Amino acid sequence: MTTIRDIMTSDVDFCTAEDNIYEAALKMRDDQVGVIPVLEDNRLIGVITDRDIVTRSVAEKKPNSTKITAVMSTDLVTGTPDMSVEEAEELMASEQIRRLPIVEQDKLVGIVALGDFAVHRQTRSEAGIALQSISEDRDQIQH
Repeated sequence: MTTIRDIMTSDVDFCTAEDNIYEAALKMRDDQVGVIPVLEDNRLIGVITDRDIVTRSVAEKKPNSTKITAVMSTDLVTGTPDMSVEEAEELMASEQIRRLPIVEQDKLVGIVALGDFAVHRQTRSEAGIALQSISEDRDQIQH
């Protein structure tokens, strides 16, 4: 069984409650991501998404110096590194979320996004094709 630990991104950049919207946007740009976790004392207290910045900041004409705590999402759904890929997919589908912070013992240990599932499936499919090819080659040699 493949677990989230196997496919999650574990080197995750983050912000703190002291950071502002501009700093979060720079991290998103530099890291080419649409979400930045917000940590306080190494605990996940929220996430700020590109959508949060657009709808709760830009659309409301808040200055870039506004603390991210004013616009971040705090009603979080999280997963664990030991949950199966299927469990995480079901959770994300039922909660209608595109990114799932992964927490272990109250600490952020990674994040998984919808794209990670597609990559996982493609890798599994390619591995399956390779194994099938090896199996067919072996059958041909034996016959």
